[in-house]
Amino acid sequence: MDNFEKHIRDHADQFNERRADKDKMWAKISEELHQAKPKVIPLWKRPLFRVAASVLLLLGVASFFGLSVLNNNAEKAQYASKELMEIDMYYKDLVSYQVELVKNNKALSEDNKAEFLSFMDELDAEYEVLKEEMQKNLDNELVLEAIVSNYKKRIELIENLLHLLNESKKQDEDDHAYTL
Repeated sequence: MDNFEKHIRDHADQFNERRADKDKMWAKISEELHQAKPKVIPLWKRPLFRVAASVLLLLGVASFFGLSVLNNNAEKAQYASKELMEIDMYYKDLVSYQVELVKNNKALSEDNKAEFLSFMDELDAEYEVLKEEMQKNLDNELVLEAIVSNYKKRIELIENLLHLLNESKKQDEDDHAYTL
């Protein structure tokens, strides 16, 4: 046995003098049980929180619909009507293809190409003005006809230029032909 156990056995009667008072302990416990707990209102049940959540929800829904309307208006702003969009797609592809043919044509001088492209830029600027006018007045058929006419002018100009180039190329070939 070690000294600690020996000390406990020798002085056991001193340890037994103080016994726990069970009645006193239970009185203390029951007193703590009967204390009123503070009333706790969860955060989501508070009126201020409900108002704030409602405002945030309304802002979220309003911003969602607002952005969808703005995106829809942005598409409408780009193309005033479905007719204009279809016309624009058709003619823009046709014009860009023919402009590339002119740019890549080796028979034209750089000055002629620059002059031709500047005239095409003027027609592009006219088209943008017509497109803005079409956005202001969606039902205006005259503006739509002017847009189509603008594209037709561009195409006609390109076709005439390419036709002249082809004619001059044929004449050059005919000049080099042998006659018998």
